[in-house]
Amino acid sequence: MSAAQPTTTWRERLTSPLTWHVAGFVVLLLLAIGLAVPLGMDWAATNSHSSDVLAGKQIQLRALELQTVPLRGLDGRVEKTRDQMMSFYDKRIPPNYSSIDTRIGELQVASGVRLTRVQYAQNPPGAGLVEITMDAGISGEYPAIMHFINSVERDPIFFVIRAMSLTGQQGGQVNLRLQLSTWLRPAAAAASGLPLNAPPASPAPAPAPAAPAGREGE
Repeated sequence: MSAAQPTTTWRERLTSPLTWHVAGFVVLLLLAIGLAVPLGMDWAATNSHSSDVLAGKQIQLRALELQTVPLRGLDGRVEKTRDQMMSFYDKRIPPNYSSIDTRIGELQVASGVRLTRVQYAQNPPGAGLVEITMDAGISGEYPAIMHFINSVERDPIFFVIRAMSLTGQQGGQVNLRLQLSTWLRPAAAAASGLPLNAPPASPAPAPAPAAPAGREGE
């Protein structure tokens, strides 16, 4: 009787609900651990990728901030530049053709030279101004001519000397050809009636070589 009792007790323990509860808990625990390990690995990989993406976005944002630094206050600089241009136009761009002609005459008298001829022409209209070209012949003593040239360069009206060439000299008198430019607003240039500068002439075609004369008797 005593020998059979341990066997019966062991079987009772196996069939006990508590034993099955413990076994079920262990199985569920093992399943939970098995699921938690890959989930944790996936979370770690996702977290690392998110950190890399965030760092990349922060770098891109910083680069954009550095690129936009020169553009800050651009509207104010554009307005300031526009005001400076308008001030330059008002002070140094002549209002009409007559003011150019009058000023050249005043500089001629002040320097003591003589303008033998002045030819005016205008280039095709540009975006904001029209270039007016002048081709003038000047005669006078050398100091007077240099005084005239310096006065033209420093005049409040915006003159630009394009070319100078000596055309003759006799005694103390010097003859000079002077080409210079100034600018007018499109409306003033249209009202001036000045001729347009002719485009450069295309070179004439070279004559065809003459055919060799045939020898007598052929």
